[in-house]
Amino acid sequence: MLRVGPFLATFDPHDDGRYLNYAIPDDDARPTAGDVADLAAAYEERGRIPRLEYLTTAAPLVEAALADGGFVAEAHLSLMTCTPGRAAERRLPWARVSRAEDDAELEEMVAVQHTAFGDVPPDASTLARARAWVEAGAIAVVARDRATRAVIGGGVATPPCEDASELTGIAVRESFRRRGVAGAVTARLAREAFAAGAGTAFLTPGGDGAQRVYARAGFADASVMLHISRLDG
Repeated sequence: MLRVGPFLATFDPHDDGRYLNYAIPDDDARPTAGDVADLAAAYEERGRIPRLEYLTTAAPLVEAALADGGFVAEAHLSLMTCTPGRAAERRLPWARVSRAEDDAELEEMVAVQHTAFGDVPPDASTLARARAWVEAGAIAVVARDRATRAVIGGGVATPPCEDASELTGIAVRESFRRRGVAGAVTARLAREAFAAGAGTAFLTPGGDGAQRVYARAGFADASVMLHISRLDG
């Protein structure tokens, strides 16, 4: 992590993926043109796309400053939250949804995620990072088809930090979509996060369809998350 003016910039030293490298502004930040230029340079020097993800309500003046510096909004996404009393219990009689029990299940889950998100197949280093993340407290949940024993979906909850856990990477094999798998994985992840000490679970749906799935799992709209980046200098 690197402090750049009113921004906290994070970098993954092993992966240049856009969703793993992004900055967050301080609450009520008022960045100058120089701050924005310095932030972009910090990412470009490391071969990363200058990019931010943050709640617009926490820093309402930042988007205009970024736009003046050449940043373009990728998406304004709903931030949804869930608390223990709202978490749903969603079961699928034909599938088992549980925490990943071993490296084999974790590897199958990562492969499903990469396919679902259009990423290149995971290599040994990707799998090693996933294992290290779980060892550090992240929670991985997988859905397994009872008939074939194949992992058909999964997702991850980050280790609780300041009473909150983010649910991320929720993915389902294409042939098993629209059968309740994503909702069941989401609900189980939320319950596991609460059991680990989180008071709030949150996520950002990628579209209206996902938003409806998460709502049925007990999540409700809370704020707006901005994804914004600069693709060239």
